Amino acid sequence: MGLFNRSKQQESLESGLEKTRTSLFGKLNKLVRGKDRVDEEILDQLEEALVTSDVGVQTTVDIIRKVEERVARDKFVSTDDLNALIRDEITGLLLTDHPERPIEFSAPLPQKPHVIMVVGVNGVGKTTSIGKLAARYREAGKTVMLGAADTYRAAATEQLDIWAERAGVPIIKQGHGADPAAVAFDTLGAAKARDMDIVLVDTAGRLHTKGGLMDELSKIKRVMDRQIPGAPHEVLLVLDASTGQNAIRQAQEFTQAVDVTGLILTKLDGTAKGGIVIGISNEFRIPVKYIGVGEGIDDLQLFDRSAFVKALFGAV
Repeated sequence: MGLFNRSKQQESLESGLEKTRTSLFGKLNKLVRGKDRVDEEILDQLEEALVTSDVGVQTTVDIIRKVEERVARDKFVSTDDLNALIRDEITGLLLTDHPERPIEFSAPLPQKPHVIMVVGVNGVGKTTSIGKLAARYREAGKTVMLGAADTYRAAATEQLDIWAERAGVPIIKQGHGADPAAVAFDTLGAAKARDMDIVLVDTAGRLHTKGGLMDELSKIKRVMDRQIPGAPHEVLLVLDASTGQNAIRQAQEFTQAVDVTGLILTKLDGTAKGGIVIGISNEFRIPVKYIGVGEGIDDLQLFDRSAFVKALFGAV
């Protein structure tokens, strides 16, 4: 990616995280105003600020514990040091991806076809994210095939069909109500026959509280493995960042049903709940791979923890 594109993406990221930055760091600036050192009162207020910014309870506890250890060790930590300390801790909590699951669209693939199963509830931007991923992979020179295995939701296949046409990639589909596992099986078979690089399989996204959906996802995963041993090579969970703690509950359900290997956080622009990125990555020990900070195809960005923290804190 060129320097201009990186600069443009950083600007887009900073713009998308503006509400989160204003919300969280407005609270932090308020609690340290007029004080020269970090004390128990500041730590209590910091804890409240992090929790109410949707960083999450467990992650907040982890951050506070690290700050307390630093205060105890150094005896004196100024409020000027606090932002830098929190920044370092947040950076450390954000996981990087596994080498067998490359994040760059142009990166060499460890197997061919590389099969990605995409899961998530309805309304989080799952199908749109698949379309954007297909376009970005194709732009990077990869051959891509889509599988329309969400056969339950009305118009789901038609929506994915539109994205396939927009991205200029083939799609394997069947009629409404068809067996999703059969669609996934046929998609992988076609991808092998056509020597495709990437396969993106859409799945149903009915309410995450329905056990039937989770059973179906497990079945699709098993059937994929029969067609291509080891598939799917990635399971990406799409979460709507603007739903805050509800996204954590969804992550709990999906990670119990399937081996989620990475996260796509959508709708980070326009929400003050961007702290959820930190909480989910830390609590579930799953890397965030992509984030959505706008409607355009280029607004589905590769997740760069350094760029994210820089955008979250502003130019410090």
